[in-house]
Amino acid sequence: MLVFLAGNATVHAQVSADKIVAIVGRNRIILQSDLDIQAAQIKQQEPAQYSDTVKCVLLQQMILKKMLMEQAERDSVLVSDEEVEGQLNNRLRYFIQLYGSKEKLEQASGKTLYQLKEDNREIIREDMVSEKMQGEIMQHVKITPFEVEAFYNKIPKDSLPFYPAAVEVGQIVIDPPVSAELDAYAHTKIEDIRNQIVNGGKSFETLAGIYSNDPGSRDNGGRYDDVSRTGAFAPEFLTAAFKLQNGEISPIIKTKFGYHIIQMIQRKGDEADLRHILIRGEVTSGDFKATLAKLDSVRSQLVSGTISFPLAVGKFATDEASKRTGGMIADPQTGNTLLEINKLDPTMVLSIDSLQPGQYSQPQIFYNEAHEKSCRIIYLRSRTAPHKANLKDDYSKIQDVALQQKKAQKMQQWVITKLPTYYLRIDPDYQTCSVLQQWKTDTGK
Repeated sequence: MLVFLAGNATVHAQVSADKIVAIVGRNRIILQSDLDIQAAQIKQQEPAQYSDTVKCVLLQQMILKKMLMEQAERDSVLVSDEEVEGQLNNRLRYFIQLYGSKEKLEQASGKTLYQLKEDNREIIREDMVSEKMQGEIMQHVKITPFEVEAFYNKIPKDSLPFYPAAVEVGQIVIDPPVSAELDAYAHTKIEDIRNQIVNGGKSFETLAGIYSNDPGSRDNGGRYDDVSRTGAFAPEFLTAAFKLQNGEISPIIKTKFGYHIIQMIQRKGDEADLRHILIRGEVTSGDFKATLAKLDSVRSQLVSGTISFPLAVGKFATDEASKRTGGMIADPQTGNTLLEINKLDPTMVLSIDSLQPGQYSQPQIFYNEAHEKSCRIIYLRSRTAPHKANLKDDYSKIQDVALQQKKAQKMQQWVITKLPTYYLRIDPDYQTCSVLQQWKTDTGK
């Protein structure tokens, strides 16, 4: 997390006079102010979870991170400057999107993007090094089916969690193609726009606001800031953009989204601020009708068993993201394909309501994540009714909890083994914390 978040103007006003509350190793210190800020953030974001023990738990976590940093130095576990820079850029892009623009983010934080990067560079580096060191410690921690079953059997039956209805569901998405005539019209239109800018002296920003079909940038004059050379844009777009000099306008570029022209505003190494105009060919009702007919043919092959669902996804789907998961919709955090009903969009819930496991929906028009119309058929692989946790229906969830417990035990063993080899000093105000009772202080090593 970047340090300016969670209302730090308020948080800083609440911190105590600064002092060192812990020292790990030769010179890794933890300040009272850092502890107060993190505690205030939790109190602000999750007041129901806040209690008098929060600072004790936070201090334990902060000490553990310093221990991991110390061990990483001993074991020469490092992260490169490029890795840190990449993580910084990813975090900043996330917060720019969250706040709506670079300007709004800078206004909220009271700092420029450059200042935010410099303020957070070592924080990010420490996070990355400690996570990498923890990965080294945990790399051989695995869990067997026998251990999962043993873990489950130890849970008191009246303590088993209750899971709501869940499904495994996939889709084959085909975007209707643009007809040759309308594709040619789109190309002619963007040629004319480019000519107005290059030869007619018209403003790129103004014409982007009038003509661009990209809703993500149109209202901002086609502008995108801090675009990374390895970012989420189409590869043809990025290749063309990073060939440009400041102020230069690209030739017409074609991607799967349509035709683009790009104006380089400012190059910043492997990042750039730029504008673009997107013109895409119009998809007609006839194009949608033809695509639905194609999906109906695919569905017939699936129902008859002449093609499997993963093979059909690979052969027919135009959605690259679904191809990577074999068409199955997965939780982006865990990769799990068994999803609670409330995690699906309402139109999909309605579509699978009448399906039995193994069945396919009729072809349908829907709005994708970009809020654009496309076509799909939906596949219901399995359905689980609301129930108490059991190994048959919830093995992957139970396995994950059991693995996390095993990892926690491994980390606890590592701390007990390594603690005597570190100097650790904890301020007397925190030595009564129950979570720190087993940790010796003033070891002097």
